[in-house]
Amino acid sequence: MQWKLSEEQDAYQKAFRDWLSAVASAEKVRRWLDAGDASAFESRFAADGWAGVGLAEDLGGQGGGLVELALTAEELARAAAPSAAWLATVLAAPALAGRGSLAAAALAGEPAALLVPAGTVPDQASPLTVDADGAVSGAVPLVLGGDTATRFVIPASAGSIRELRLVAAGDPGVRRTRRRLLDRSRSAADVTLDRAASVRLEADPAEVLRLASARAAVLVAADSLGAAGRMLDMAVEYSRQRRQFGVPIGSFQAVKHAAADILVGVEAARSAVYLAAASVEAGDPQALLHAAAVKAQVTAEGARAADSALTMHGAIGYTWEHDLHLFFKRARLDEKLFGVPAVWNERIADGLALV
Repeated sequence: MQWKLSEEQDAYQKAFRDWLSAVASAEKVRRWLDAGDASAFESRFAADGWAGVGLAEDLGGQGGGLVELALTAEELARAAAPSAAWLATVLAAPALAGRGSLAAAALAGEPAALLVPAGTVPDQASPLTVDADGAVSGAVPLVLGGDTATRFVIPASAGSIRELRLVAAGDPGVRRTRRRLLDRSRSAADVTLDRAASVRLEADPAEVLRLASARAAVLVAADSLGAAGRMLDMAVEYSRQRRQFGVPIGSFQAVKHAAADILVGVEAARSAVYLAAASVEAGDPQALLHAAAVKAQVTAEGARAADSALTMHGAIGYTWEHDLHLFFKRARLDEKLFGVPAVWNERIADGLALV
């Protein structure tokens, strides 16, 4: 099955890609990554209105749904653009339903983050504790976007009752330590709370974490798709330029096969990712299985594409000066982000009536 985007979605993807070409060139991206400061891009991204695409108007967004968010993720990856603050906000935003001003602020340059470890599926997060005064305590390692978030949405436990709490990142009880990732286009922090003041959110914790898990799976898969597509383009272009034995290396059968394998993976991933996005958005009974499938399969294929693209580039692909490493590292992180493929494959197995 080949997934077809609507005319409006095609137009959005083209417009956003053109904007990224103008605003996030490879030279600018490298400068942001070298400085360890993506604030210039994130501010421009929010100011130009892209942060609200795919989110409901009652959350301060511009409408659309998970397909549009997946398109955004794919294009951000194709540019190796910083995206931790955007993804963290997208996952936290549904918990802010009914608090329109906070949600709107999150999309206008005051990012929020769901306080869960970036290495596990969001709905597996252990709740932090909240006392009778509403003070939250606990520690969460490796929170995506935790270094720049202005607010945290926190799964908390008050005795036997689970709830969601909202904590300001500037509260005296909040301490965060930035973590260095191999993929510098994303950022994370270890976050510790020591009786941080909080307010209770009305959203259902189980539903918010279930939706965050499905969205994270689809959007990380879309990111992997974007990185793989870009690496394919780079590898094909290089194979046409690099000559050996007097001919372009792209004429060698082994190189052709490697490129064809990546292409097959990219095209299969594209249909699967956007089908899963539409399925989750529509609340399809099989939506969680669709999300699990693309997280497991697409990110694993993205990692394999990264290895193949590196091989096709030869020695130059290992150099810091060549841009390939930006996408290689991005695809490698996508494979691990919010759960490795094996974890998501277990969810597929659990959800299928095999016996």
